[in-house]
Amino acid sequence: MDTKHEDLTEYKIVPETRPIWKKRRYQNVVLAFWAFIMVHSLRTNLSVAIVSMSKEFGWDTQRQGVVLSSFFYGYISTQLFGGWMARKIGGHILLGVGVGSTAVLTLFSPLAARHSSGAFIALRTIMGVVEGVAFPSIYEVWSKWAPPLERSRMAGTSYAGTYVGSVIALSTCGVIAERMTWDWIFYIYGIVGIVWWIMWASFVRGRPETDPWICDEEKNYILACLQRAENKKASSVPWLAIATSVPFYAIIISHFAENWGLYTMLTQLPTYMNHSLNFDLSASGFLSSVPYLSLGIVLFFVSYLADWVQKRGFLTTGQTRKYFNCSAFLAQVLFMMLTAYQSDTTLIIVFLTFGAAIGSFAICGYGVNHLDIAPNYASILMGISNTIGSIPGIVSPILTGSIVTEQSNSEQWKWIFIIAAIIYGTGAVTFWFMSSGQVQHWAVDKPDVETPFQNKSIDSLHTDVTTDEKHHEIAAKESR
Repeated sequence: MDTKHEDLTEYKIVPETRPIWKKRRYQNVVLAFWAFIMVHSLRTNLSVAIVSMSKEFGWDTQRQGVVLSSFFYGYISTQLFGGWMARKIGGHILLGVGVGSTAVLTLFSPLAARHSSGAFIALRTIMGVVEGVAFPSIYEVWSKWAPPLERSRMAGTSYAGTYVGSVIALSTCGVIAERMTWDWIFYIYGIVGIVWWIMWASFVRGRPETDPWICDEEKNYILACLQRAENKKASSVPWLAIATSVPFYAIIISHFAENWGLYTMLTQLPTYMNHSLNFDLSASGFLSSVPYLSLGIVLFFVSYLADWVQKRGFLTTGQTRKYFNCSAFLAQVLFMMLTAYQSDTTLIIVFLTFGAAIGSFAICGYGVNHLDIAPNYASILMGISNTIGSIPGIVSPILTGSIVTEQSNSEQWKWIFIIAAIIYGTGAVTFWFMSSGQVQHWAVDKPDVETPFQNKSIDSLHTDVTTDEKHHEIAAKESR
């Protein structure tokens, strides 16, 4: 049946029949995955390059800490702006400009570094400014493209790109620096980022209604699941309600906690491997990537699991977010403490790998929760939480530089892992008691035209989908 001209208020949630690789939203997911490979590789490459750069330019540990932190000074400044701007011009446009511009600026890194450390710090700060819009932008994209019962897998797969990007950067940059020069680390990644920008701008649109390649079946399914109507009524951002929302504070605290652990490993692990565990540059880069490889791989499966337990009715959205998030944090507390008091190199790698992998459950907890409690304002919520979540990127390297005055001193490194464990534990407790899986009252727009799904909770949608699937199967059998 041709549904192209049907009124949106008459849409039904009917299961799709096309294979996943033909669905436009998952083609967008692939490009988003690549986007976040670039987001993290463009910032992570310095964690390896700085080992060679500090030798050439004579940077001490304090100067290295400032250099590593400089990106986040800019990054933290545009999170909220990015969330607001994404709603204005479209998340797909802002994401392309943000990541693409970072790639272009990366090409100038060697020139700036050889001019002076101040010039390089300034360049890294500007790179942070333009890349800071990336995460808020993708939340605006998924608020238009991701059905509620597919949010974990679509957002989770995008997130997986950040860890795959870290793996690629940490495992290849040491080899590039040793076989070529550290300059080529920035040249290669800058060029790849520009290629992605061209692909993204050519094939991704902001919403299903404006996508020329999407079929009616998929478009109608997405719009029905999102409880969409032809609503031209503008809504202002409820800033006061956001600022006083307890469930949103649960997201913020968890975001900070997870990022503290990840940024600590991201910026400091190559140095820790090189100086404290005595691995050479290429080996330390590769071994530093192992925890992120495990996180990226496990996240693919966990994101589908999070959607599946909701769709089958085993857990509500709120229960899924709490169980996944808090169990991950408690496990990470354990693995960080084990790492702190372990001297065996193999066991340290194993503990950090398991700790990172279990973090995939947290990503499907707090990391998707913005879309649960306020889908219409998810980009703004992400902008705020990622602003605070970026503070560890500034504080952690500086704190590490202050505590670890002798980079070969394992006793000093022990306190870095203990601090991370304490912060993870705080995140677990606050998210358990403060989080929610329901759309908040202040986040509900009142459309000009009400859809049949307007007053249904996210958790009730799995009943609609499951019922329609059964009817679809019965009809298929009767037609044989």
